[in-house]
Amino acid sequence: MIISLIVAAGAGLLSFLSPCVLPLVPSYLAFVAGASLGDPRRRPSGARRSVFALNALGFIVGFSLVFVAMGAAVSLAGGWLIAYRGLVQKIGGILIILFGLHLIGVLRIPFLMRQLQLPLSSKPAGVLGSVAVGIVFGAGWTPCVGPVLGSILTLAGTAQTVGDGMLLLAAYAAGLGVPFLASALAVDRFLAFFSRFRPFLPIVDRVAGLLLVGVGLLLALNYMTILNAYFVGLTPQWLLERL
Repeated sequence: MIISLIVAAGAGLLSFLSPCVLPLVPSYLAFVAGASLGDPRRRPSGARRSVFALNALGFIVGFSLVFVAMGAAVSLAGGWLIAYRGLVQKIGGILIILFGLHLIGVLRIPFLMRQLQLPLSSKPAGVLGSVAVGIVFGAGWTPCVGPVLGSILTLAGTAQTVGDGMLLLAAYAAGLGVPFLASALAVDRFLAFFSRFRPFLPIVDRVAGLLLVGVGLLLALNYMTILNAYFVGLTPQWLLERL
């Protein structure tokens, strides 16, 4: 489980850095804060920064709820196939490999090229409104990070319990949400980082694709379970009792 959680959190970070999400971060930040990041005179400052961060946190909570609910549903479905767990792992591993090859550009999977858009012309007021925007963002997921999310959901489908599946998606949401919150807390630094990082955006998909192919191979060959058991054996007992 430890390796799976690390993979899920890393996948969330790669999703944040992907060409589908990173260029949209300034727009989402501006939308949830009601401020223009392009105009320094309208950027949040002073007392407004705490409100800005609170709204960003509400946005993160919104999409995290969607992802964790997805993890619970997929894990529950996987639990019904417990007698066929070995076969499910092999099929899941093959699916993750296909997702990875899609990101690398070796093949194109048509349904992953579709985009579900849930229109939201204006943000509902307050932090609860930001949570609602986060839910819309999570539900209307963009196609080029769909393979990454789909791979983590596939991994959740092979989890031992529904709680494990939810934990995997919570780790994914944290990998995506922590850098988003950091961006909200330091908007100027994020904009400077984004301008420097933009040329490397296509590389992120390739790295994510290679990661998914590797995870898919580990899952299909049952090495993911072996690695998880190995790292659990290395974890101190006092820490295991607190996990």
